[in-house]
Amino acid sequence: MDQAVAELSAEVEELERFLDGLRSEQWLQPTPAGGWDVRDQVSHLADTNEICFDMLTGGPRDLNAEALAAESPDAFTASGVERGRVMSPEDVRTWWQQTAARQSEALRAKDARDRVPWGLGMSARMMATARLMEHWAHGLDIRMALGAGPNVTPRLRSIALLVVKAVPYALTVSKVQQPPGTLRAELTYDDELWRIGPDDADNVITGDAIEFCMLGVQRTTRDRCPSLDIKGDLADLALDNLRAYL
Repeated sequence: MDQAVAELSAEVEELERFLDGLRSEQWLQPTPAGGWDVRDQVSHLADTNEICFDMLTGGPRDLNAEALAAESPDAFTASGVERGRVMSPEDVRTWWQQTAARQSEALRAKDARDRVPWGLGMSARMMATARLMEHWAHGLDIRMALGAGPNVTPRLRSIALLVVKAVPYALTVSKVQQPPGTLRAELTYDDELWRIGPDDADNVITGDAIEFCMLGVQRTTRDRCPSLDIKGDLADLALDNLRAYL
């Protein structure tokens, strides 16, 4: 659990350093997410940090209840963004920093196996990894808006693990029948080879870890990931439908 929270905290700190250098007008720079600027991205992270903290501590906000009460998933997400649009960039940044710190503290207090009712439910350890993924993905939107590349660190391994574990969920969301078989990813990062999944899996995805993670958070498309290759129908279908978030 300590390692998962440490990875999340490190990702938050790196995004903080990136935001430190922004001018006021850059907070209003459009990002690749349609209709969202940099401030909107940070507001979304702050709002979901807040919800996560309450889900971990029994607070008033409940992800599943709020999502069901909203007109649509997009309307639920937009409500957090709208909160930030009446704030200055500095206030949004403070909101995000404070909620990120409280979230990490609450996660650190949990046993790794404790269940968190986030969506279909997940362990506290996987919740920390999911928040790492969210910060990396929205940080990527921010960085791309300002002409920077993805934040590339060994923490991508945890994000790749989450992407692989989420394949059954991703296929369900896409309303695609999962073929039989088991799945493993073999991803390259610098001079390392990351094997994620059963050693005896009969379906395999191979390729670059950065491309795989970007595809898993839907910040790119399969045709823009030339390194990724597959063996088996499940691997093929997985690459078409990867989705690491709710």
